[in-house]
Amino acid sequence: MVTSPLDHLDELVGAQAEFLAAIGEVDPTTPVPWCGSWHVRELVVHLAGVHHWAAAQARGTAEAPLEQGPFTLEELYRECAGELRDTLVGLGPDAVGSTLLGPGPASFWRRRQLHETVVHLWDLRTAGGLALDVRPEVWADTVDEVVTVMQPRQVRLHRMPRLPSPIELVASDVDRGWRLDTAHDGPAVVQVRAPASVLALILWGRRSPDDVEVEVSGDGATLHAALAEPLTP
Repeated sequence: MVTSPLDHLDELVGAQAEFLAAIGEVDPTTPVPWCGSWHVRELVVHLAGVHHWAAAQARGTAEAPLEQGPFTLEELYRECAGELRDTLVGLGPDAVGSTLLGPGPASFWRRRQLHETVVHLWDLRTAGGLALDVRPEVWADTVDEVVTVMQPRQVRLHRMPRLPSPIELVASDVDRGWRLDTAHDGPAVVQVRAPASVLALILWGRRSPDDVEVEVSGDGATLHAALAEPLTP
């Protein structure tokens, strides 16, 4: 099935607005257990800093260090989110900058920062006990980025070994499927079927394949071993 391409910039701007709105709804001292020892304050500062760094990458320039805190979280995030948005709009889709894969289109950061924001929006809202409504198509694109960009890059940088077998991923709510570790041409020994959001959050270390929404067929030990590797930075 051919899927309609997402407008990554439009989706990014929407996700940034949701993240900004949620900052004031969650106590900044709330733990974010999926992010080690972080609390909400560290999560917000992290995402703001990533936006600032990504804007410099898109421009192909050196990153100007942010001032040291303490910060007013809403003001910091609004400033850095706006910098990234304005940079990507100003550069347009054909400008060349630095990407995680080397020199390339600055528009790379539209997709990368959308997924960064959506995952951390889930972190923020879930830590605060708040619901999150992100379209399955966006979550499916998040899965696709891990499979086609992140995990291969982790292998290339020697941060993890090649998987011993590919893993088949199937989104139950959109008509899409993937093979994790696509360099393998043999059959997958395990299949994971779940909503696209759950698949994405499993790959980003936020959910477990043992969750009730997940159907696992085949070699579960291979799956758990693969998920113990750093599939993403």
